[in-house]
Amino acid sequence: MLSRVADSLYWMSRYMERTDGILRMLRINYASSQDDIHEFSWKPVLQIFTYLDEERAATISRDTRAVLQYMVTDKENSNSVLNIVTRARENARGVQDHITKELWQCLNDFYHTIRDEQLVRGLQTDDPVSILDVLIRQGLLYYGITDVTMARGEGYAFLNIGKFIERGVQAADILDIKFSDLEYDFTRMDTTWWKYLLLSISGFELYLKTYRSGFDARNVVEQIVLNPNFPRSILYSVNRLQLHFQRLKDDLNKEGYEKLDFMIGKIQSRVRYTTVDSILQQGLHSFLKSVKDDLYEVGTAFNHHYFAYL
Repeated sequence: MLSRVADSLYWMSRYMERTDGILRMLRINYASSQDDIHEFSWKPVLQIFTYLDEERAATISRDTRAVLQYMVTDKENSNSVLNIVTRARENARGVQDHITKELWQCLNDFYHTIRDEQLVRGLQTDDPVSILDVLIRQGLLYYGITDVTMARGEGYAFLNIGKFIERGVQAADILDIKFSDLEYDFTRMDTTWWKYLLLSISGFELYLKTYRSGFDARNVVEQIVLNPNFPRSILYSVNRLQLHFQRLKDDLNKEGYEKLDFMIGKIQSRVRYTTVDSILQQGLHSFLKSVKDDLYEVGTAFNHHYFAYL
């Protein structure tokens, strides 16, 4: 596969995973803001998904409509859903011969949906949840069509590599920023706070089925970092990253493959063979930052060895 094609598939998938994460976070945090109108702040969301400086983030952090407009449809925000979906579509357009017609149509529909002036006005005047639900369903349609229609070849591997690098970084970011709000206090017993954290990464129902003793910070960390059956955990993401990367084994790029295989295996071993106790001993922030930095290094190595970036 041409490096240009692999690059486009990889970034298309990363952009769509980022879109899904942003939309889910916005939806759940909007619900949370309605429960705690006076104390709620959007600052953690802005820290995770934007590049705003602290002053600008503080200015809009208590203005729900301004945050939604900035995060979803603002053309000046490089990480808005509008701009991310546009970049995903541009990548897909350049490799239409390597994706299915259904997948291209899905991305094209998402692009036109997010650009609809009625949607822009609706975020400012209507119930934002209904607007966000429409966009989230578009993302789910993308995942379903990708899974059902794409051939299981190199292209599918690059799609999943991009997706799971982005997902692992998101899980680490969300957990770190949310716990930093508590100053990494593992004794907090605020049921509503834990509930919204888990809902923001679609982990609430699984948590209730797994842990019968109620909400506990250690259990939350265990699920988001170490649960191999939770599709949005760090361990699950790294396991799937390693699985799809193995499908790229090729003697023509032996050096690049071996280097990346070592890097991914190192992350996988560190996460798989750790415990909540050892994470806390190291420090949650330090552990999550090191995992996130390593995932970024894997992305950089892909750029160098597979996408021919200098």
